[in-house]
Amino acid sequence: MTIAYLGLGANLGDARQTLKDAVVCLAQQHTISVLAKSSVYRTAPIDSSGDDYFNCVVKLETSLPARSLLRLCHHIELQFGRERPYRNAPRTLDLDILLYGASSIDEADLVVPHPRMTERAFVLVPLVELEPDLILPQRGRADAFIDEVADQRIEKVAACQCMVAAQPSAADATATPSTKTDCR
Repeated sequence: MTIAYLGLGANLGDARQTLKDAVVCLAQQHTISVLAKSSVYRTAPIDSSGDDYFNCVVKLETSLPARSLLRLCHHIELQFGRERPYRNAPRTLDLDILLYGASSIDEADLVVPHPRMTERAFVLVPLVELEPDLILPQRGRADAFIDEVADQRIEKVAACQCMVAAQPSAADATATPSTKTDCR
């Protein structure tokens, strides 16, 4: 089993919900165990156009080789309507392999560690949130690169603050359920 980190991003449609649904889709794969998910962040597009992006990072354990994990990521992107009309086009879902164990892979369509991860606040901030002491293969501590991306706009999206419906207990027959709000 290998520990891997994926970067998730979207800026078309209901991007926040898409990220949540994509994490669920990953967790449903029998070859993957989702170990942790960062907060969701709203970021300005970098080298791209369109609306702001919503991003997060997922830590997972997988039995898949890196190339198979990449194929699975592309398959999930397609399920969410991903199109690639041009480089860095706005997208319904983007799944990037950031790290795959301690592996260094340099192939035409797969480079791990992700080649631009240290240049992107939308990758570094959620990655360091998950693993504050993470060491990037051949690069050093992930948090050492945070100052270099400090000029990029990134803001943590407030977590859902839904009220959980309270169930009246036998001891308190007068209790009333609280209101549950719809959150995405």
